[in-house]
Amino acid sequence: MSALTKILIVLLTLSSIFLCGIVATYVANADNYKQQHRDLKNERDSLGEKVKGLTKQLGEKVAGKQQIEDKLNTKIGTLGSEIRELQASLNNVEREKSLLLQKVNSWTSITKDFYQTTDKQGQLLKNTLEELNTVQAEQIKQHKELNETTASLIEKMAIIDTLESEKKRLVEEKVELQNKLDQLLQPMGRVAVPVVPVTPEISIAKPAKIATKGIDLQGLVSAIDLKNSMAKISIGSADGVKDGMKFHVTRGSKFICDILIIDVDTEEAVGILELVQETPKVGDNVSTNL
Repeated sequence: MSALTKILIVLLTLSSIFLCGIVATYVANADNYKQQHRDLKNERDSLGEKVKGLTKQLGEKVAGKQQIEDKLNTKIGTLGSEIRELQASLNNVEREKSLLLQKVNSWTSITKDFYQTTDKQGQLLKNTLEELNTVQAEQIKQHKELNETTASLIEKMAIIDTLESEKKRLVEEKVELQNKLDQLLQPMGRVAVPVVPVTPEISIAKPAKIATKGIDLQGLVSAIDLKNSMAKISIGSADGVKDGMKFHVTRGSKFICDILIIDVDTEEAVGILELVQETPKVGDNVSTNL
């Protein structure tokens, strides 16, 4: 056997061994590829189902998104309308604010003037109160003097009443004695000579009457002293009452009497009753003109 043949046999043997290895490898790999193909197919089917599910979900998401966009667009439109209304309201509020600021400025000026006026009036009131305190002190003094004068007058009137009673008693005794004297002298044909008093009769001093024509003063009877024929009225010198004035007392349309003023205080006056038709009462009207 030649060397070439040996070489060829060796090469053929090696080629056969190589081919056997290749076939064995191919057979082994063929089963693996088939399994891989099945696995890939299953994976593809699974992925297809997933894709369908995801596509469906995507469609639902897109629909939901569209609904949300529609709602948002509607809400945006509503908010736009509200914004325009709020802007209009804001413009109105700005205008009102401007007007109110003008009014505030005006009121501030008025308030400033008012405070200035109030300060002036406060000072004026303070001065007036000081004058009023002075007047009240004077009134208290005059009222005290009036009370003292009234008390003195009442005391004197009581003395006058006593003297009048004594005078009446003496007149009665005089008449009785005159009658007795006449009875004694008649049998003898004589007449008793009337007795002439040495001391002239004393009358109560009254103030000169002041004409009240054209003066329309009105008030009320505030107190009555029937024992001394005196009355007090509710108006005084502050109302224009003066000594000597005569006031007519009426009740409704009925004339009661007159009051001749003999003493005047600031807010009241005292007088003597004259031309008494009925007993005056507290609350009867008094006036200078009937």
